[in-house]
Amino acid sequence: MDASRLRELTDWLMDGGRSAASPKGFMAECCERMVAAGLPLWRVGVFVRTLHPEIYGRSFIWKPGAEVEIGAVDYKILDSPDFHSSPLYIVFRQGLEVRARSDGPQSNRFPIVDELRAEGITDYIALPLPFIGGTVNASSWTTKQPGGFTDEQLVALRSLVKPLARVVEILSLNRMAASLLDTYVGNSAGERIMGGQIRRGHTETMNAAIWLSDLRGFTALSDRVPAETVVDILNNYFDCQVAAIKKHGGDVLKYMGDGLLAVFPIDEYVGDEQQVCSHVLEAAHESRASVANLNYPIGDAVERFRFGLALHVGRILYGNIGGGNRLDFTCIGPAVNLAARLEKIASQLGRTVVASEGFAGICREGWSDLGEFPVAGFSRTARVYGLVDEKSAA
Repeated sequence: MDASRLRELTDWLMDGGRSAASPKGFMAECCERMVAAGLPLWRVGVFVRTLHPEIYGRSFIWKPGAEVEIGAVDYKILDSPDFHSSPLYIVFRQGLEVRARSDGPQSNRFPIVDELRAEGITDYIALPLPFIGGTVNASSWTTKQPGGFTDEQLVALRSLVKPLARVVEILSLNRMAASLLDTYVGNSAGERIMGGQIRRGHTETMNAAIWLSDLRGFTALSDRVPAETVVDILNNYFDCQVAAIKKHGGDVLKYMGDGLLAVFPIDEYVGDEQQVCSHVLEAAHESRASVANLNYPIGDAVERFRFGLALHVGRILYGNIGGGNRLDFTCIGPAVNLAARLEKIASQLGRTVVASEGFAGICREGWSDLGEFPVAGFSRTARVYGLVDEKSAA
């Protein structure tokens, strides 16, 4: 063991590992520094739980001479027999270290040791990574050194894990903040908030295609089925749209009961109005098909659903609006108001997808002129267009 390199490594960790540009780079540099200090590492894993609606945790796996592998597991792992028989389960649940040498008495207790033995690994130790907030995450360390880790090497590992946990916690909190913002306000808004746009009134103008939809008959549905069922229906219904919106470059800003507001930013310098609106229309077709195929058993019947969608394009004001220190990152402006009014007109006409003259003028194919309609709050009437392949259900 090289005592001076271990001290340098400890200092590097206490300084935040700032020479590494990313979590992946940090993992690689940290393990390489450990090996240089005399730790005979073969496979190292860091396992961190997340605060995400779909992902339970992320893993970072390092091996000498290989790229760091980053993986993710969903919440199904909590019911997995493999997880319950893993040393990591004990670390996560009890915060205890677990050692299993390939020739030791613990080797038969954990199935993973058989897999590691086949790779030529002689020793395995799982160590907790306790966070200041009280949660415990995990790390695993293996070696191919004959006889396994020495006592001196284990002492060094245990001492390094403490400052390592601090850096992992900082990286985890940064990612968690970004993930939560992405989950609750959308990717573009989240990036802006993380970038410092947090003051009330901090807004910018944006040219965008606007998507505003809602579920037909939602009020009546809510009145006749249990609230838990309504929530499940809404989740399935929003799934029909969100996947298509994100696939085609949109950003979901708001869920308003059964309503959904999304924007598709248009880069005016590139002049990609045609391309963006074409993507929006593709997403609309995909969402319409998904909702049409959606069915839900309620009692002895199977419920089917319809929705209305208005598409418009225009300038919006995008940013922080609210009272006191309770803000909302959203978009407002006449273009958003018009999209909301168009959605109501779609309902009146029994149409699923309608578009403004501005949107239909950019994506010219596939529209029929439905006429001019008065728009509440606007001094002028609006010409409304519907998809040619869709007939009125009114």
